[in-house]
Amino acid sequence: MSSSANTTTIGPMGAPSRRNTELALLVFAVLIPVFAYVNVGLAKEGTVPAGVFGYAAGLGLLAGIAHFMVRKFAPYADPLMLPIATLLNGLGLVLIWRLDLEPSITTPRLGGAMAPGQLMWSTLGIALFLGVLFFLKDHRVLQRYTYISMVVALILLILPMFFPARFGARIWITIPGVGSLQPGEFAKIIIAVFFAGYLMVKRDALALASRRFMGMYLPRGRDLGPIIVIWALSLMILIFETDLGTSLLFFGLFVIMLYVATERTSWVVFGLTLSAVGAVAVASFASHVQSRVHNWLNPLELQDGGVTETAQAMYTFGAGGILGSGLGQGYSRLIGGIAPKSDYILATVGEELGLTGVMAVLVLYALLIERGMRTALAARDPFGKLLAVGLAGAFALQVFVVAGGVTGLIPLTGMTLPFLAQGGSSVIANWALVAILLRISDTARRPAPAPAPSTDAEMTQVVRT
Repeated sequence: MSSSANTTTIGPMGAPSRRNTELALLVFAVLIPVFAYVNVGLAKEGTVPAGVFGYAAGLGLLAGIAHFMVRKFAPYADPLMLPIATLLNGLGLVLIWRLDLEPSITTPRLGGAMAPGQLMWSTLGIALFLGVLFFLKDHRVLQRYTYISMVVALILLILPMFFPARFGARIWITIPGVGSLQPGEFAKIIIAVFFAGYLMVKRDALALASRRFMGMYLPRGRDLGPIIVIWALSLMILIFETDLGTSLLFFGLFVIMLYVATERTSWVVFGLTLSAVGAVAVASFASHVQSRVHNWLNPLELQDGGVTETAQAMYTFGAGGILGSGLGQGYSRLIGGIAPKSDYILATVGEELGLTGVMAVLVLYALLIERGMRTALAARDPFGKLLAVGLAGAFALQVFVVAGGVTGLIPLTGMTLPFLAQGGSSVIANWALVAILLRISDTARRPAPAPAPSTDAEMTQVVRT
């Protein structure tokens, strides 16, 4: 079979690095947001925005530096991840700037214009992306810090309990001179490192030492410990921080990685059962969760003289139709507060770009997740496989939870859509997540060393990975 017919990400010897493909895709990833920026300016002000050249140069410069670093330090990395992340981040900046032009939701009380701040956080996110590629030469180094990762992740998850609640949830910490940060966004990456390191060591015991009952393999009591602890921690997060999104993400990530490591469906059944029991128990007394579930079940109910945000989001999707009203010509500002820029930014996409735009954005997310899973399949070491699955799974869970909440499929959780929604912690953490996936894919796609010319030479050959 010729090398051109190969469809796996494990490259044969001498396989192309695809860096030129990445560069060509990056050009489109920069041009599309620039055209969107011009489109918004023409729709809102009737002229091409004065800052279009600055925006194009800035986004292009950031994308160019990121591409140069990938070419230099991860030459065999997946060629699609960086362009997709750049496109989503660029579109998010345009959408936030477009909503900044609405005076009713850009008052000083609501934080004013947020696009400049989001641009600063995006720059910091790309700087962290470059730092990860430069300093993390081999992802297997992270395996040494399995239990340290667990401690750091728990500290990050517990920290918000000591800060005042905002919008009904304790998920932010305030650092003087820096602003508010959401530690849970960083914890999802660190906890994936812990799960990958832990499950790589324990997977045989979890997969093989079990009893068969009604067609399912039930884990032993001693092996139930980790999942019970994780379940209890996710409940504590939900109870004390009233953070439904992080709780779902935390527990769902563990169940996904557990299933991939053991290939036992019984673990999935246990996970879903414990999750359902916990959610029902907490919803019986936590008012914040009750409110979100009630709004989900009764979206058209009148509250305080108006309809719920869930109903307003449905109206925006309905108004958008198939092709949308056009960028800058929608009314998603009626959702109120900063929600159109954060939790409900997908509603703005639905109204102004229609079902076509929503599907295009979801396909971009699906492609990024698929490339992460493909990297897991191609990884040559068990730790890399589990870590790639964990990172791609965390990303997928977050997109599903947010998109499902906005479209009314599940209750709204308060998480933000990666790269698209306003939120400094989210954009920084997701750039770091993409950088780690690129590092794993670089190792996975790197060509195998050429065979030694003779048996004697093979015995003394130095293999570099």
